Formats: sequence, C-alpha cells, structure tokens
Amino acid sequence: MNNIKETILAAFNSRHACKEFDVNKKISAEDFNFILETGRLSPSSFGFEPWKFLVIQNHSLREKILPLAWGAQRQLPSASHFLILLARKATHMHAGSKYTQDIMRDLQKLPPEIVTLKSDFFKKFQEQDFDLTDERKLFDWSSKQLYIPMANMMSCAALLGIDSCPIEGFAQKELTELLATEGILSPTEFGVAAMLAFGYRLENSPAPVKTRQPITKVVEWF
Repeated sequence: MNNIKETILAAFNSRHACKEFDVNKKISAEDFNFILETGRLSPSSFGFEPWKFLVIQNHSLREKILPLAWGAQRQLPSASHFLILLARKATHMHAGSKYTQDIMRDLQKLPPEIVTLKSDFFKKFQEQDFDLTDERKLFDWSSKQLYIPMANMMSCAALLGIDSCPIEGFAQKELTELLATEGILSPTEFGVAAMLAFGYRLENSPAPVKTRQPITKVVEWF
C-alpha cells in the first residue's frame, strides 16, 4: 500500500502544465484509450454526464484553432493528442429535458416512478438549491462538472509517465463558432469549456519547481 501511495504522490509531484511537447514522441493508442476511459468513467452530478470529448488530431483543423487559442500556441502544434472538452447547454441540461430523461430511462434503467422522483429532485436543485435558472448558469454548471474527468485524465496520464496541460486560454465564442462551421458541434447543444493537451515533455526541459501552499493553509479541521 505504501508503494502505491508513493507512486501516486511521485506522479503528482512530477506532473506540471507542460508548455511544449516532444513532437517525435507519440502516445500509443492503448495508453490514450486508457486515458479517455478514465474520463468516461468519471462521476458527475446526478450521473448526467454533461460532457463530450473531441480528440483533435487533424493538423489542418489544429491550424484553424491556433489563432483562437492564445493559451495553446506551443501545445497545440506539438501535442501528441489534443482534446477539446465540450459542456452541454441548457437544451440538454434543464430539468425535464429529453437528454436527462433518456439518461435516466435508457442508461440508468430507472423505473418510471424513480425517473419522476429524480426529475423532481433535479428541478428543485436547479431552481432553488443552486439557482441554475438561466442558460448561462446551466452551461457554467455543466462546465464545472467537466473538470472532474479532466482532472482524472491528467492524473492517470501522469501515472503512465505522460505529460499534459489544461488550457482555458482561448476565445470561447469564436472557437465554438468555428467548430460549428466545421460541422463538429451544434452550438445550441454544446459549448467549449476547456482544452487538454497530452504528450511527452522535451528531454532537456526541466520540470519547474512545484509550488503549492502548505497543507495548513488549504485544510482546516473542525
């Protein structure tokens, strides 16, 4: 057990937001499918999975994205694999939507009376508990959910010795419009929440010193 803990902490200490990758090193299909699977298996509020992962390997498409992604100027051209992470919009995520009903009935296999009960709980959650009462709030809530699989994919990649970089530095509206023009997404259903680059760090690129606040600053016990 101690070896497992040491392995995990070593991966977390080694992991950093890699700004540029070795273009000559590619992640194997087996390893990247494993990373994607850790994202797919991630938890979400109510189990509604308000996300979609786009794997952007087409170089001409990457070139179109590059001017809109100021935070990925070195990662986008050099990454072995590049993800755009989509969050579902209110069309899918409002209480009573066809998407949430389909998830409960067809995926979770809930009986009709439980679907009704869970729908009522979800409606109360949206309207009273979290005040998710407009389209922007619902999209932001979906985007917040998406950071769970994003973190899991980065952590599991680190355990495989694969580097990553989460990216929010992009023009959200323009990128969503570009992907819609390319026929990749429906802007009424999805919006871009984040990007995530994967690859292997350059051999001569030392990892920056890990800077984190001490545990006493971030944890309080009561």
